[in-house]
Amino acid sequence: MGAVGGERAGNLVDLAGRVAIVTGASKGIGLQIATALAGAGAAVMLSARKAGPLADAAAGIAGTVDAYPANAGDPEGAQGCVAATVERFGRVDILVNNAATSPHYGPLVDIDLPRWDKTFQVNIRGPLVWTQAVWRAGMRDHGGNVLNVASIGGIRPGGGIGAYDVTKAALIHQTRVLASELGPGVRVNAIAPGLVRTDFARVLVEAHGEQVAAELPLRRLGTPGDVAGAALWLVSDLAAWVSGHTLVVDGGATLQ
Repeated sequence: MGAVGGERAGNLVDLAGRVAIVTGASKGIGLQIATALAGAGAAVMLSARKAGPLADAAAGIAGTVDAYPANAGDPEGAQGCVAATVERFGRVDILVNNAATSPHYGPLVDIDLPRWDKTFQVNIRGPLVWTQAVWRAGMRDHGGNVLNVASIGGIRPGGGIGAYDVTKAALIHQTRVLASELGPGVRVNAIAPGLVRTDFARVLVEAHGEQVAAELPLRRLGTPGDVAGAALWLVSDLAAWVSGHTLVVDGGATLQ
């Protein structure tokens, strides 16, 4: 079921000739977005920290793909990945800033500064650095799309992941700022998923998943495919007049 949304959207979207980079692409939402982009005809560079799982992920995708290990919060890693993508595929048209971290679980007031700084380094500084890298590598000249994966935690506070939620709120506003600055050639949007069944969200799913699903209008948690379908639409020409927008994909959670 996890791939359904992305596969269905891929049947409607043609990204042939375009080149995408997806961070945090070795599993979960990032992997499903990369798979959907490749299925729609894009050449895709997958990036994540760990080389082994990243290579396995790339090997499992049908289409034109490659992999470049990089820490999403490291500017040198971002620049290296973008340079490798241009060398391998000739250009970058789509950037999906999906990589994120959430090293603290508990009251925000109890977080230590190293974990606070790490959360901001990856979740908010990282997307800016990657966006700067693709912009300077040619997107400012030929245009393109930047998609930031935020969270409904950036719209309303959740339980136990306050630092993560704060960075996602900042990412939503950063999306608006960059959309206003980089248009008309580059569109910048965001997706705010609700609770999705991934390894990244395992603690929340195990602790609260059944209760959350029972209270949702759609009565189930999200899958990576649900997010991938929305992502594919936002970076395609079907959304050509959409920029600075945050698309909530949450099964109706924010209605409550």
